[in-house]
Amino acid sequence: MKKIINDPSTVVEESLKGMASAHPDLIEVQLDPAVVVRADAPVPGKVAIISGGGAGHEPLHGGFVGRGMLDAACPGHVFTSPTPDQVQAAVQKTDGGAGALLIVKNYTGDVLNFETAAELAEADGVAVRSVVIDDDVAVTDSLYTAGRRGVGGTLLLEKVVGAAAERGADLDGCEALARKVIGQVRSMGLALAAGTVPHAGEPGFTLADDEIELGIGIHGEPGRRRVKIGTADEMVKSLLDPILDDLPFAAGDRVLLFTNGMGGTPLIELYLAHGIAERLLAERGIVVERRLVGPFVTSLEMQGMSLTLLKLDDELVELWDAPVHTAALRWGV
Repeated sequence: MKKIINDPSTVVEESLKGMASAHPDLIEVQLDPAVVVRADAPVPGKVAIISGGGAGHEPLHGGFVGRGMLDAACPGHVFTSPTPDQVQAAVQKTDGGAGALLIVKNYTGDVLNFETAAELAEADGVAVRSVVIDDDVAVTDSLYTAGRRGVGGTLLLEKVVGAAAERGADLDGCEALARKVIGQVRSMGLALAAGTVPHAGEPGFTLADDEIELGIGIHGEPGRRRVKIGTADEMVKSLLDPILDDLPFAAGDRVLLFTNGMGGTPLIELYLAHGIAERLLAERGIVVERRLVGPFVTSLEMQGMSLTLLKLDDELVELWDAPVHTAALRWGV
């Protein structure tokens, strides 16, 4: 294992300290329990948008804390759910009197711990709602979930709902918008090689030189099947077809296409794949109105990619275009 770390047991804490040093104008970091909070929190009268999950997916979620997106993020240990006291602390530090919306990826530990935290926060007198995102079309169940996994669509959800909350939407409106996005977003990914969890010291799985894992999860959990590697055209099509068939997407639909790197894939390959995806969508009469390309929802240094499609309307386009100022995503500021 070759990594730029001191000790596997302190890698998350040291990373958070470095993140705080890098972005003092945007965030504050509390270490016990670990919470990343926007620097101007709490914002009076604003619904707090809070998410979180295991470390190892950076910049998700801490990189999306700031104006127009998340008010706080709760980082667990690598690939490990945050604890209820982390989420409760995030609610306390961001409570501006309008309640909090928790965005939860559909992994069993995340769902249980966020539910517990919501109960604790409500006992403290804060109105809390939760939504669970499950955009991965690859599998129905896995070792980590009951139902579909939450993956790349999480970023799009956080951006859209964060923009609405920044504009003054109330808790009911933020929850309704979140459920709308969850109903219209689908994702699927593949891996060429696994990442290495620091405390494990070895890759999460192995693939032959001529194999890929199709339908991989962001923790290295198994996908739909292991297949021979093909051309870029073939690999992109193997991701896009299940996504299009699932909702389904149809000719005339307006979409946001998010081409995501899993941590170890160079941008030259991601842009190549994105171009293929745009061409395939155009052939089906699907209109790509907004785009995002880059390593935003990663799995350590996994080599691979995922595609996410969000069906758009005028409201979602406006909220996607709204100003955002975070460590990892910023425009319109």
